[in-house]
Amino acid sequence: MPDGAPTLPRRDELRGVLEEVLRESLAYLDGLDERPVRSPGLEEAEARFDGELPEHGVGAAVALRELLDDGFEAATASSGPRFFHFVMGGVTPAALAADWLASVLDQIAYAWVASPLAARLERLALRWLADLFELPHRGGLLTTGATMANFTCLAAARQWWGERHGVDVAQRGIAGLPPMPVLTSGHVHASTVKALAMLGHGRDAARRFVADGTGRLDVDALAAALRALDGQPAILVANAGEVNAGDFDDIARLADLADAHDAWLHVDGAFGLFARLSPRTRALTEGVERADSVTSDGHKWLNVPYDCGFAFLAEGDRLPRVFAYDAAYLAQDDEERPVFGVRGPEGSRRARALAVWATLRAYGRAGHRALVEGHLDLAQRLARAVDAVDDLERLADVPLNIVCFRYAPPGVDAAELDALNTRLGEALLEDGRFYAGTTTHDGRVALRPALVNWRTRDEDVDGFVSVVRELGARVAAAT
Repeated sequence: MPDGAPTLPRRDELRGVLEEVLRESLAYLDGLDERPVRSPGLEEAEARFDGELPEHGVGAAVALRELLDDGFEAATASSGPRFFHFVMGGVTPAALAADWLASVLDQIAYAWVASPLAARLERLALRWLADLFELPHRGGLLTTGATMANFTCLAAARQWWGERHGVDVAQRGIAGLPPMPVLTSGHVHASTVKALAMLGHGRDAARRFVADGTGRLDVDALAAALRALDGQPAILVANAGEVNAGDFDDIARLADLADAHDAWLHVDGAFGLFARLSPRTRALTEGVERADSVTSDGHKWLNVPYDCGFAFLAEGDRLPRVFAYDAAYLAQDDEERPVFGVRGPEGSRRARALAVWATLRAYGRAGHRALVEGHLDLAQRLARAVDAVDDLERLADVPLNIVCFRYAPPGVDAAELDALNTRLGEALLEDGRFYAGTTTHDGRVALRPALVNWRTRDEDVDGFVSVVRELGARVAAAT
């Protein structure tokens, strides 16, 4: 090769780098249950990924070796059993292998003509998911996550709202129309508010009707606001699984109001929709089957890789009215050969249906029900452990999988507890044995570990309580 010649991909390097990644990945996964969430060498490893764009590449083998040498240290073990921050699942074996296959096949899940496999599996996975959640909805698509799922459903709701005003907003826009009323509780997730901003309605479009400091819905005040609209079309947003304590809006009551006032009901069930899988928690979701649109996440309780979300529509033909676009070379959408690229915001789409289908096929309804119920048990175990000691204080009931509590040792003034728990949250993340971030619940700083990973065991929950108390005592002593 002449000096200065560019380094190009070679067929003969493919097997070697894939085999090396496989070996290292299996070693990582074998030790994941015991691995700290944050490696002690994380900052140093992360800092080594720096520098200028090379003029001449080093080749796949060297580049991958660099990534393997420092990448595991620079990453958090977010797919492990002790990552309780946000609401993050792990990745089941079936989903992980299928996701690797999705990268090998490199399918564009835009249309049937581009990938019959991706299109068929997405259609089938959506039908299976609707069955799993006992939803009558047969329209929808897979998205990157809850933000884009909420965006997709609220875009369909906006189209419906425009039609009530005699306007095709996808064609003409919203200029000249009155503000779109969006009524919800204090549990509304930031992704819904973000979606309203992206749709051009603004974050202030979400009107929250709050009964208490935790954000619970004041359903009577919301009903009065609907009556005051005097027949104007409105969007109701119900929240299934609030992020601080796993609380639920009264979805059935909101469904009644939507029926009475001809409003669109959207349910954000990013993780709470999975409550429908267990007889122990299904009542929390009563009424969701009556919603016009429903969202959930796959990379939470379904335990498929990031990124994956679900958007379900009672009337699936609404999506192409919003997202359709056309060019001479593009395929035409129909039910037999769907073009998912005209049913949602993205034309370039990863074949995430492979992982969704694989985990549903591998473990079935009973397996996923058992997974959910196992996490319900773990959450109650954690709640009992918190209640059993005098230096921890639980701040909310535990209806699902989140336990909201704080470190509250005897003798510490109530006014100092927020600062103490803020420092504890920072210490917990820095320590790295467990991950659980802080929040504010009813005006008090608290931890809110969420249990959704298939790897999490009793000993992980017990160890978390011990580490929180250990670090809490250390932080308190240093104050």
